[in-house]
Amino acid sequence: MDNLTFRYSVLLVEGLKVTPQSSQPAFIFLLIAYVVIMILNIGIVIQILAEKSLHEPMHILFCHLPLNDVMGATVLLPRMLKDILTDPSARYITYMECVFQAFFTHLYGTTSHTILMIMAFDRYVAICNPLRYSSIMTNKMIVKLSAGAWGVALLLVGILISLSVRLSHCRSVVQNHFCDNASLFKLSCENVVINNVYGLSFTVVLFTLSIGCTVMTYLRIAIVCIKSKNKSTNSKAIKTCGTHLAVYLIMLISGLNIIVLHRFPDYTETRKLSSVLFHVIPPGLNPIIYGLQAKEIRQSILTIFRNKVYTK
Repeated sequence: MDNLTFRYSVLLVEGLKVTPQSSQPAFIFLLIAYVVIMILNIGIVIQILAEKSLHEPMHILFCHLPLNDVMGATVLLPRMLKDILTDPSARYITYMECVFQAFFTHLYGTTSHTILMIMAFDRYVAICNPLRYSSIMTNKMIVKLSAGAWGVALLLVGILISLSVRLSHCRSVVQNHFCDNASLFKLSCENVVINNVYGLSFTVVLFTLSIGCTVMTYLRIAIVCIKSKNKSTNSKAIKTCGTHLAVYLIMLISGLNIIVLHRFPDYTETRKLSSVLFHVIPPGLNPIIYGLQAKEIRQSILTIFRNKVYTK
């Protein structure tokens, strides 16, 4: 059979090992989680776009985070909900669907880092250069930062997946509960050294830049806060930076947990569960931690809630 036949073949997804007794509770949990994620994240975005008072650089840049979280949850959870209720021997997916799922899964993870990096830059300018904030964080700068966050992620992930798609594949079983880059190139019987080298380099560069940028940003902010004698400014800085740092650490720990567990084949099912939680916990907590902790967003939501109560 030629490569074209292989490319458009139907694959069998290994899936999670869920017992018949636990399949229904797992389905209900993931369904509730998905609905909550969609409501919270889309609600925050609508709120920011609808309220002119929230059309500030900080909130506009934050909009990218819930949009990315919606993408991350949608690329995995609906398919997983279907697979949980499907017999393991019938969890089929076409090769092209597998490629798209792998692409958007890695795009979600990569963009989570790049978005939080540009948000860290915004906080750095606001705290370390408050008098120049409005002149630096112009609409043009916001567009550049936004395009950079998504553009870099699209480029890096595009190359990552392209290196796997170029390979012919001789296997038909996805040894994972969803499609990712490793699942794609493991379908091939060809030499995948290039894939492994680029994948490792991709991960190292992304995490190094992400952690390095965040650490340097917070060190500069900490120095400014230590030198400043304005308690009000320091309190505001700690609050806004603490929120950003909490979101970043949740995302970072969730992602690193998956990478570490990849090195321990005996913990395959634990790794699978961790990757599911990576698409559930950050998207579920981000709008609560970041969105509702922002004073302007919180006040706007409370105003709407009070108006509805008084109307009734």
